[in-house]
Amino acid sequence: MDDSNAIAPDQLVHRHAQPGRSLLAVLHAIQDELGFVPPAAVGPLAKVMNLSRAEVHGVLTYYHHFRTQPAAPVSVQLCRAEACRSMGTEALAQHIETHTGCSFDAGHEHAHGAAVELGSVYCLGQCALSPALMINGVLHAKVTPQKFDALFAAATKQVEETA
Repeated sequence: MDDSNAIAPDQLVHRHAQPGRSLLAVLHAIQDELGFVPPAAVGPLAKVMNLSRAEVHGVLTYYHHFRTQPAAPVSVQLCRAEACRSMGTEALAQHIETHTGCSFDAGHEHAHGAAVELGSVYCLGQCALSPALMINGVLHAKVTPQKFDALFAAATKQVEETA
């Protein structure tokens, strides 16, 4: 990753930590801009918001939505909450791991020529249409192993075409 165009953490924090904004709103704004919240921003953010580094780090790591590193080119988030579990999400998870050669919640791994990240999430709001997952931020419902295979093939093909 080329850091020559990287934004200094202080500059990033001052751009987003406006008076009256909550810590969550600032973290969302930073992530919306960069795709992740750099760990180097924790100290400056704590200082500007008059919080401890531990408080900022705690919020950043508590919510599964926030990332502290760039996402892999192919990112799969599988809902593993109760409604999806009752509709077979664990069998789907096993299929996904077998098909991709990657493991859930292990960070970036390589499969099919692309960096892939499999993550567990707990509710995508599609309980009536479970099992549900997101691939590169796009929500998919009533996912079968065959549907996943097609979606994953399309996502990896798109990465290959843009590389």
